[in-house]
Amino acid sequence: MKKRMYKLLKYKPFIFIDQLLYRIDEDAVFAVGSQLAYSLILSIFPFIILLLNIISYTPLVRVDVVNDLIKYLPSDVQSIINTFIDDIVISSSQGLLSIAALTGIWAASTGVNSTVKAINRAYDYEETRSFIVLRLLSVLFTIALIILLIVVFTTLVFGEVIGRKIFEYLGYERIFLDVWKNLRFLIPVISMIIIFALLYKFSPCAKKKCSLDLIDTLPGSIFSTVGWIFISLAFSFYVKHFGKYSTTYGSIGGVIVLLVWLYLSSIIIILGGEINATHNFLKKYKFEVNMDKSFIKKYF
Repeated sequence: MKKRMYKLLKYKPFIFIDQLLYRIDEDAVFAVGSQLAYSLILSIFPFIILLLNIISYTPLVRVDVVNDLIKYLPSDVQSIINTFIDDIVISSSQGLLSIAALTGIWAASTGVNSTVKAINRAYDYEETRSFIVLRLLSVLFTIALIILLIVVFTTLVFGEVIGRKIFEYLGYERIFLDVWKNLRFLIPVISMIIIFALLYKFSPCAKKKCSLDLIDTLPGSIFSTVGWIFISLAFSFYVKHFGKYSTTYGSIGGVIVLLVWLYLSSIIIILGGEINATHNFLKKYKFEVNMDKSFIKKYF
């Protein structure tokens, strides 16, 4: 059995899987995922307050943009977020919401800060930046994420109107409507890939000679995007048809679903970093097997 498995290490796909599994085990991805999920649960609601506040100053205020953002999430998670948004809108004044947004930037950046640390660990980089520099970087990423989300929503809302006018003038309105059905789905997906690529490229603490090129972050970025959508949809299906969280946990069933979903999402994000690190390492050494870091050797 062991000899057969060693023979598989002659092939690049198996070399990649072997080295990736070793990194996942060595970096304790599932344990770090729990830590990251805890940070995300503390930052997700300040992030929503911040997003709502900024959207209120744009033409998107009349559009149900949040539903577009959370449509892939389990229904229980959507319900918690929608209830939270309704409470904020009904019970808060514009002035209070603005103050909450300012303080929320720091709170929302907590999740980004933890994500940066998890990616550093995946890349085997030692964090040498000061607390202030690291925190400011997290705040910058939080603001950049907000801006990118607004650009995406603006494109989705006004892109159809502008595109229809242009194609109507050219006499091809029907063709545009058919194309837009697919393009509307691709825009958020491409945007997520860009977000992950920028996060995997610029957040780690790396020396210039060791840093990854933006194109080298695409494998992990694509995996994280597709994986996050798949995990969210699959978990949503499971909760709806098999998971009896409300029966087991009662009134806090929705909160448990939110925690589990954040944990799964955290693992996906970290795995994206591990994939990039593994790909970069094997690319550097021309896909030669490092037996000192072999999953097969360690466990078989």
